Amino acid sequence: MSRTSVLLLLVISAAASITQAADPREILGAPGGHALLTGDMPAGVVAATRQSMGYQQPPPTYYQPVEFHGPEGVRFSLAQYGSFEEGESNLMAGLMIGQVYRFRVTGIPQQAGAELYPTIEMVDRTYPPPGLATSYPIPINLDQNDLIAALEGRLVTRVIYLEDPQTATPLPEGPNGPAAIDVPEYQDPLEIADLRGRTVAILRIGSLAPPRAEVLQSQFFFGHPSWAPIFKPQP
Repeated sequence: MSRTSVLLLLVISAAASITQAADPREILGAPGGHALLTGDMPAGVVAATRQSMGYQQPPPTYYQPVEFHGPEGVRFSLAQYGSFEEGESNLMAGLMIGQVYRFRVTGIPQQAGAELYPTIEMVDRTYPPPGLATSYPIPINLDQNDLIAALEGRLVTRVIYLEDPQTATPLPEGPNGPAAIDVPEYQDPLEIADLRGRTVAILRIGSLAPPRAEVLQSQFFFGHPSWAPIFKPQP
C-alpha cells in the first residue's frame, strides 16, 4: 500500500497531510513534542506513548466530542461490539482519549457500493469554555480526494492539531473548518503538527476491510473501545 499523508489544521496533503481542531483561542496544554514518534507508526502508538511518558491526560471517563464531515451523501457509522451503527452524515460522538476507533464510510460519490473503514486515534482533548464541549467538537474532515486515494490503495494520514494562538498563521477555512495543508510524502505530518501546535487526533484512511475470521475482529476494532452518542438538536 503506498502512502498519502495529510496535515489538517486543527490540521497538512501531497500524499501527506495535517488538521487544526476546535478554536485557536482555547487554552493549550503543556507542550509535548513527539521527537521519537512519527505519523506512519501503527494506530495507537502515539496516544499510548504519550500516556506512558506522563503527559497530562483527562480522566478515563472523559469523552471528547468529535464531528465527522465528508462530501454530500457520505455517511459515517461507529462500531458497537463488531457491528456498525446506522450511518449518518455529520456524525457527532464522544470518543475516549488514548483509544483508537474504527468507523465506516459509505455513500461515496460516484463509487456505488464502496465502503471504507478508517481509524481515528484520540491523542489529546480540547479545553473549550465550561458547558460548551459539544459546541467545539474536533472536526474529522474527509474529502473526495482522500476517499478516492484510499479506494486506489493509498494510505491517507491526517494529523489534527490545535494551533498555538501565539504562532498561528491565518489560513483559509472551508464550510467544516480549516482547510487541509498538504505536505510532501517525504515529510512527517506529525512532526509538522507538533511544530504548529498540539496534536489531538490522527486520522488514517486506507483500504483495509473487516476480517472474516471472528478471532481477528477484536484486533481490527482495537478492542472495541466505548463511545458516547451525541444527539444534535434539530433546526
